[in-house]
Amino acid sequence: MSITKNSVVQFHYTLKEGENFIETSAGNDPLAYLHGHGNIVPGLEKAMEGKAAGEEFEVTVPCSEAYGERQEGKTQQVPIKHLQGAKRWKAGMVATVHTDQGMRQVTVVKAGLKHATVDLNHPLAGKDLTFIVQVIDVREATAEELSHGHAHGVGGHHHH
Repeated sequence: MSITKNSVVQFHYTLKEGENFIETSAGNDPLAYLHGHGNIVPGLEKAMEGKAAGEEFEVTVPCSEAYGERQEGKTQQVPIKHLQGAKRWKAGMVATVHTDQGMRQVTVVKAGLKHATVDLNHPLAGKDLTFIVQVIDVREATAEELSHGHAHGVGGHHHH
């Protein structure tokens, strides 16, 4: 079966910017997502359309179809206690912050004793990204997954 709207897709990926390695899912469970529901970056979702289990491909996604353009001056002061991911913060480190829109990654611009100035742009904003993808499995979504708008199970969304 090939990937179409409402397919649940499990895949492994390696992410690069140019020749720079960023991250990979190899060695972990594959990622799972519900196709056609905006759960992964738009350019990658477009490239997945029509692929089938067992296929491997490479696609370079322009920043406009990934995490968007960088927006200058998009900084904010945040209490240090709200930054998650390290005990001591230095400029350039990436932190996770709870926001009204859920978890977000931010980059520390300057860290003081009680407050940090953070860049609200996604760390990969403004970058063209290359995904090397291996499609592991493709199946139809369950009624529950469709009503929730995301994949469940291994690599997908877990409800607590």
